[in-house]
Amino acid sequence: MTPSVVDGLALVYFEHGRWKEAEALQVVVVEKRKQLLGDDHPDTLKSMGNLANTYSDQGKSKEAEALQVVVVEKRKQLLGDDHPDTLKSMDNLAVAYSKQRRWKEAEALQVVVVEKTKQLLGDDHPDTLKSMGNLAITYSNQGKWKEAEALQVVVVEKMKQAAR
Repeated sequence: MTPSVVDGLALVYFEHGRWKEAEALQVVVVEKRKQLLGDDHPDTLKSMGNLANTYSDQGKSKEAEALQVVVVEKRKQLLGDDHPDTLKSMDNLAVAYSKQRRWKEAEALQVVVVEKTKQLLGDDHPDTLKSMGNLAITYSNQGKWKEAEALQVVVVEKMKQAAR
């Protein structure tokens, strides 16, 4: 099977909460893509990000962080700080920080992601709303209830508008 097919199966497992199976396949895909395409290829970085997300959802926050840091740095080098893929990776890294209760680091990164995503994609884009929702959760986890509520209300309203 090709790495793309295996990666697709891994994502199906991931979506169904079968993280150990997803992880096993994603490790193979990352290694195969590194061999075939190189460490800096967009498909390799995407697979590394997927594996990091799988680690994160299993509570393997340190592993997720380590991998996500590599993905963020490589995407910054290759695509720039303001590319949507770079911003998604930064948001995922912030989530890894949050899962380690590193709220200040998560918040600092998420504030940057929200602002850049708004500028790049607009206030109503799904990526913008996702990053805003993640920042609201980080605010809530720090007891910043007013900031969390205000941000989450905006997210919910914009999602309602988009659904119409």
